[in-house]
Amino acid sequence: MSAWIRMIADDEADDELRAALDLARTPHGTVDNVMRVHSLRPSTLRGHVTLYRAALHDEANRLPAWLQETISSWVSILNDCPYSLANHWQNARHLIADEARADAIEDALHNRQPQRVFDGAELALLRYAEKLTLRPGAMEEGDVTALRDAGLDDERILEANQVICYFNYVNRCLNGLGVTTDGDVVGYYAATDG
Repeated sequence: MSAWIRMIADDEADDELRAALDLARTPHGTVDNVMRVHSLRPSTLRGHVTLYRAALHDEANRLPAWLQETISSWVSILNDCPYSLANHWQNARHLIADEARADAIEDALHNRQPQRVFDGAELALLRYAEKLTLRPGAMEEGDVTALRDAGLDDERILEANQVICYFNYVNRCLNGLGVTTDGDVVGYYAATDG
């Protein structure tokens, strides 16, 4: 466990916190630092878990999981958030399931040139994510119209918006509290493949 503020370990948790930590457990049975950093306030821990799962892991989502994870990684690159990038790029790479393609995407994103590997709706979403992340006050209706023109319906636009907004929230939380991956199992799929 590593952050600039105190995080409470499982064996020190009271009943309320224990219930919140149990809600936040990963498929491999651990509580990642991104969630544990809320341990001093179980109510924000519960809220964070709910928001994360609704934005990124809802069965109703129609954007492909690899694209959601790629958008998450792009926002984390733009925000210089190594914690989220480590986890979500590993997830994206796993879901892309093509090392050469994943390498090309990773290189393009780190060089802030997504147009090298994306076009159409995917590129439109990455451009939308960039503007919403770096210049949120400059957003206008035309930004959503451009997504529709690229073939995205309002449901997918909302899904992408929520992934982008969630990662802007969590990147600031992590960077602002100095949260690291020390002690975490990095990547959702890390312990479930085998």
